[in-house]
Amino acid sequence: QVQLVESGGGLVQPGGSLRLSCAASGFTFSRSWMYWVRQAPGKGLEWVSSINPLGTTYVTPSVKGRFTNSRDNAKNTLYLQMNSLKSEDTAVYYCALDSVGSTRGQGTQVTVSS
Repeated sequence: QVQLVESGGGLVQPGGSLRLSCAASGFTFSRSWMYWVRQAPGKGLEWVSSINPLGTTYVTPSVKGRFTNSRDNAKNTLYLQMNSLKSEDTAVYYCALDSVGSTRGQGTQVTVSS
């Protein structure tokens, strides 16, 4: 069955960086579009970024220039490099098989606070 396991979250100061990872199994990762979505406290799921099987990426405007989505098809792993983090980036981050997060992992908490 599909398994998506995120890691790499934590507490970081504004302006700091984190790198999230998502280990995928149970499907053909190398042929799949992959997504990052997030859920801020008290809000719904929000699409953050998409990446196609060849590595072309798309990001929501609020993170453009700060977040980079990438993948290693040999390792079945998805990454999200997050730089210049802001307090409004505080959320649980999920990797997912669709842009609305219907099939997603358990999530990893990212807290941006001084």
